[in-house]
Amino acid sequence: MKFIIVTHVPHFVEQDQYFGYAPYVREMNIWLKYNDEVTIVAPVSKSTKSPIDLAYRHHKINFKKVPNFSFTGLNDSLLSLFKLPLLFCKIAWAMKQADHIHLRCPGNMGLLGCIIQIFFPSKTKTAKYAGNWDPKSNQPWTYKLQKYILNNTFLTRNMQVLVYGNWENQSKNIRHFFTATYSEADKINIQKTINSSVKIKFVFVGGLVEGKNPMYAIQFVEKLLQLNKNVSLDLYGDGVLKVTLEKYIETNNLKDNVVLHGNKNQEVVKKAYQQGHFVMLPSKSEGWPKAIAEGMFWGCVPVATKVSCVPYMLDFGNRGLLLQMDIDKDTITINELIENSVNFEKKSVAASNWSQNYTLEYFESEIQKLLQ
Repeated sequence: MKFIIVTHVPHFVEQDQYFGYAPYVREMNIWLKYNDEVTIVAPVSKSTKSPIDLAYRHHKINFKKVPNFSFTGLNDSLLSLFKLPLLFCKIAWAMKQADHIHLRCPGNMGLLGCIIQIFFPSKTKTAKYAGNWDPKSNQPWTYKLQKYILNNTFLTRNMQVLVYGNWENQSKNIRHFFTATYSEADKINIQKTINSSVKIKFVFVGGLVEGKNPMYAIQFVEKLLQLNKNVSLDLYGDGVLKVTLEKYIETNNLKDNVVLHGNKNQEVVKKAYQQGHFVMLPSKSEGWPKAIAEGMFWGCVPVATKVSCVPYMLDFGNRGLLLQMDIDKDTITINELIENSVNFEKKSVAASNWSQNYTLEYFESEIQKLLQ
């Protein structure tokens, strides 16, 4: 079967191999197992490969390079208009050759893919919507347009759209889905506890960007330190806020308790989860936050915002804490849990038991069904 991927994820070429953001490529490698030929339509970056990039694994990959484009500003929008004819032609031609069309949404390439796939109603198609599918959420118009097209059974036919969370009034195109990082072999019985003699470790994994809100995580732990709690915070990721966060940590004498580790590979992050007590993500928007699901797998109690399907993941507070984004109220709530080791252990076990249902083996079996 000829399989085409339309994605906005930037790729890197090194020794005739194509690399991309590791969590995305790791997932796509599972899809590629069941296809004879793969065409990837995506932009190529001039940046060098980083510890969080991974190579595709397939014997026959055709890569169709397309230019980056954006509609976020007037100049970018005008420039992008000149690029659109080439983009449309490349995507449409690749779709014409394919047996199965796979779109990665939301994103600029996903938007074009959503529009162009309308002209191939008989082709078998899937779309992975990795963002927040909540119909009531406040999102850019380009995201709303993608959701409208994908959900519309007249415009989008022969399509299964994989979304995070169960939402009312959705068409037959929409399918509740999940993602996974760890295998059945990784499963272990988790027994984490907290007491006054042990430093309580918080873990943050994500981009150091406005949307992930790493500053709130730092100030949250700072507040607990002011309450004389023996806590620490390890942040894994990089981004435009790095310098700002470094200055804040230095100015407020937090360097002994708050550490920016930068981008690290999966094994390093895995060890952090295994040693951690809480995984924290005060994000403004999410789909299925892998950092939360991964931390839960290793018994970390999740502390996250009420966005997308996160309340469902946390069983509305039974296997974690839902942030109110009020620093005083949130620190009172976490402090009560720190003081109650029995309740902490209960939530830790519940988090682990739930997350360990979503293994790579289960994920792969569901992918196979989609491709049959």
